[in-house]
Amino acid sequence: MICFQESKLAGMTDPWEAREQQIVQSWNANAEPWAQAIQAGSIASRKLVTDAAIVNAVMSVQPQRVLDLGCGEGWLARSLAARGVTVIGVDAVPHLIAKATQFGHGEFHVQEYRAIAERRWHCDPVDAVVCNFSLLGGESVESMMGAVGGCLGASGHLIVQTLHPLAACGEHPYQDGWREGSWRGFGADFSDPAPWYFRTLESWLAMLRRNGFEVLECREPTAPGAFTPASLILMCRPR
Repeated sequence: MICFQESKLAGMTDPWEAREQQIVQSWNANAEPWAQAIQAGSIASRKLVTDAAIVNAVMSVQPQRVLDLGCGEGWLARSLAARGVTVIGVDAVPHLIAKATQFGHGEFHVQEYRAIAERRWHCDPVDAVVCNFSLLGGESVESMMGAVGGCLGASGHLIVQTLHPLAACGEHPYQDGWREGSWRGFGADFSDPAPWYFRTLESWLAMLRRNGFEVLECREPTAPGAFTPASLILMCRPR
């Protein structure tokens, strides 16, 4: 589900680095229960609205080849492959990549955002890069986004699905910053929730512009009967 920089906590003094590393550690610790939850369809918001929303968003640009950044156990690759799309998936969590490889229907690699940001990892140009709830960090995400355009063909798209800032803000001030994570509602097998970096809608749009993208469309998938959107989908292309 995630592709952040892997590094040692020993001797670490930068609180930003510590938070980024906690994300990696949490996803490594929770890889198996996460894979089981996805396979069982036990995450209500995904089952009701967000899974279909990202599949529909990707298919709306009619891609032949897709790069799934933070592919997790590969459910999106399997869904797209069933629709005739070739998918390359990358994730920093080896257990999730092992699961994705086991299930098949894509080409999967253990890879970190830092390698992408520093252009040490390459793939042939794709028609779409998809980040489905996989942009959870702060500076790691900003630095990686600057290199994503190099993965896209001339008419390629970047498609991001993330927590909707309106719904995710809760009672906190509506401003960028690190938030404590929670596995509330996910079951007793989950532990050590990861922190995550909250961005306002204005901040999301500004970050994409800084990194060379034009936002073509914002989608706000909403579950039936809900009062706030379940997610935010940003449809972008390189300027």
